Amino acid sequence: MIEPVVLKGFRDSLPKDEIPKKRIIRKLEDVFSSYGFVPIDTPVLEYTKILLGKGGGETDKQIFRFEDNGGRDVAMRFDLTVPFARFLAAHHDEVGIPFKRYHINKVWRGENPQKGRYREFMQCDFDLVGADNAESDYEILSMMHRSFSALGIEDYTFHISHRGMFSAFLKNMGLDEKSTDILRTVDKLRKIGEDEVRTLLVEITGDEGKAEAVIKYITAGENSSFEETLSKLTELSGGENESSERMHDIYRLLKCSGIESSFVFDPSITRGLDYYTGIVYETFLDRIPSIGSVCSGGRYNNLASLYTKEELPGVGSSIGLDRLMAGLEELGSPLLANTSSADVLIVHSDEETENAIKAAEALRENGIRTDIYLNPNAKMKRIYSYAEMKAIPYMLTLSPSLTLKNLGTRETKEYGSIPEMIKDMKVD
Repeated sequence: MIEPVVLKGFRDSLPKDEIPKKRIIRKLEDVFSSYGFVPIDTPVLEYTKILLGKGGGETDKQIFRFEDNGGRDVAMRFDLTVPFARFLAAHHDEVGIPFKRYHINKVWRGENPQKGRYREFMQCDFDLVGADNAESDYEILSMMHRSFSALGIEDYTFHISHRGMFSAFLKNMGLDEKSTDILRTVDKLRKIGEDEVRTLLVEITGDEGKAEAVIKYITAGENSSFEETLSKLTELSGGENESSERMHDIYRLLKCSGIESSFVFDPSITRGLDYYTGIVYETFLDRIPSIGSVCSGGRYNNLASLYTKEELPGVGSSIGLDRLMAGLEELGSPLLANTSSADVLIVHSDEETENAIKAAEALRENGIRTDIYLNPNAKMKRIYSYAEMKAIPYMLTLSPSLTLKNLGTRETKEYGSIPEMIKDMKVD
């Protein structure tokens, strides 16, 4: 006998987990479609050269990489953005530019598992490629806001910043040659704390004064409004520049649509991945910030240039569905409450099989999810156990009359016909 175990950092997903996850995905897909975004898919496996060096040194260490049966050096995708850049280089003439896509699928990273984080996990990406302006940046932010609103989530905050402004600040400080190491260090602020970040910055810069200046920059947003923070950072980065002007324009559009209160300017947000070039953002559930960012991304204007000479500036975001669901579970979200496999279970005898099938078809035609219990001779105790395990709220028996039983309240009601019963049924 082979022991039925799964690898560390991986897991099976039971119906009680998959049903609400699929419900969340459907809601998100409706939001994405409302903005004109379309679905795509890419292979799980890519040539390793496609993936290496695109997310940074830490990400490269986490890639699942191996030699396939044909002796090719291949790797499993660690996110959905890098494969998308390769996809665009191959298909930009076929999809039309600007191109708006969403992609919901699994990715793999060999990192240490933690709460809400696994080595195999689901990402939900949405990107806009072929436009580099405040309006395209805003559209992704607007979709993020509308997505969280559609899911009925309350008390969330989008933390946004701009890599261009931080780069201008580092250049102004004479630290531009060490920008990559500084960005990755600042990105660890929430994990290791300000004191440890300060220590690492001293090691990187070799100058306590410059390290303290970086700390001052990344904490400039504390207890300040969006516009106040933008003003402070503009001054620290040497005055108005293209990046600060972009942030002014983005905030103007957020105010125009009345959603600006959900966004804060947080200069500690840098996003450790190397391919970001402009606005960057992370999303936190205010009541449980310790779970980490549940939606993040930014602008990446040069990523596709690794595969094509075509200019394809992009901006996008990714919702970590597994981490988001862990957060929703902790918050007691009603989105996760309904795990029923069907709305009604039809119980029948051998002689009633045809009538059961006809009743099920009529119910399904009216949008009522219907399960027929397929062992007619089973004892009622087993049938009730089945319905409970599947979280089915109603049971329908066909004789001696049509009888609908609410399995929660144990109330029963008889009907003269299926259409009469359908009018009376209340299902989610």
